[in-house]
Amino acid sequence: MADPTPRPAYPTALGASDLRTITLLGHDLAEDIMGSVGFGELAFWLATQRRPTTGETRVFEAVLAALADHGFTPTAIVTRLTYLSAPDSVQGALAAGLLGGGSRFLGVTEDTGRFLHDVLESLDGDLPTHDAAWDELALRTLRERRAAGEFVPGLGHHVHKEGDPRTPRLMRIAEEEGVFGPHLRLFAAVGRVHPAVLGRTLPLNGAGVCGAALADLGLPLPLLRGFALLARTAGLIGQLAEELRHPVAQDVFLSVDLNNTPVPPDPYPAAPLARGPRED
Repeated sequence: MADPTPRPAYPTALGASDLRTITLLGHDLAEDIMGSVGFGELAFWLATQRRPTTGETRVFEAVLAALADHGFTPTAIVTRLTYLSAPDSVQGALAAGLLGGGSRFLGVTEDTGRFLHDVLESLDGDLPTHDAAWDELALRTLRERRAAGEFVPGLGHHVHKEGDPRTPRLMRIAEEEGVFGPHLRLFAAVGRVHPAVLGRTLPLNGAGVCGAALADLGLPLPLLRGFALLARTAGLIGQLAEELRHPVAQDVFLSVDLNNTPVPPDPYPAAPLARGPRED
């Protein structure tokens, strides 16, 4: 007698398996994907559930390369220090570094993509068709944000003060592949006009241009930081591999530990209330 109880259904177009096969995105994993599809292409495919074109794959993989490693950033240092403390937990060291991907490091990719997309979504008419119109849109946007005291993501870099080399290179690749879309065009316009609004010239940083490029590729905006973390995972593995052969974490730890200077307590002042207590 058949069981009349309805079985729950959990639909997915991603991975599934039976006794003899594994399918992924509707394809046989072993026969159709392994050895035929690169990891960058597969990551794009998994996120969008559509196979990217060759040009899209090139731009996407250029983004991953741009964000993989940028030296002794806080994410790299904390990964090395966590591994020093818990060498039995590679996953903990990697996770520690990835958890540091926020508004100052790596998160700029998502922040910039969202900022540009919000501006484009707010337009009533058609998108600009020439640089002068893009510049006008960028000027209006920057003036509004400045008046509101809001930050413009994607501008400035603590090292590359005269220009981030990743930015023009990624823009050229997107142009070559025919995927230089509205997000990149608006970002480029921000780079051209911001000195007139801010009174100084700042570079368009690599994390920002990556966010613009990912948005132009049609990747999900809430996941843009995830792609930055995907890229940085490879870099953090490289940091750990170097730490194994040429360790520096112990020196970083001792440099702080042996050079701390005791000072008197400095109590934290309580923030004043904006209004007095309520009287009933």
